[in-house]
Amino acid sequence: MAEDFSIRQVELELNRLKEQLQQGGSAPKGGSSFGEMLKEAISEVNQLSNAADAAIETQLSSGESTDLHSTMIALEKADVSFQLMMQIRNKILEAYEEIMRMSV
Repeated sequence: MAEDFSIRQVELELNRLKEQLQQGGSAPKGGSSFGEMLKEAISEVNQLSNAADAAIETQLSSGESTDLHSTMIALEKADVSFQLMMQIRNKILEAYEEIMRMSV
């Protein structure tokens, strides 16, 4: 469940930053923590994808359908985490575009 927690942290941080900017605040200085959090979340999505690939390879190489449930669960975890990451990316792009539209 660690992968869900860090992706959720990214969502919460995005919402907090958006609220702070809407209230006239400024973005925090030294945003390495947010960047590191994004890198970690992307890394976890990649790990889930690799685990799903490994489960598929194991399933196909064995030729038996004894562990089909865990293979499908690994695939769904990878799919859901990737979809969430894409939505987070879309929110980041929307926030960037909104900031770029602001007049100085």
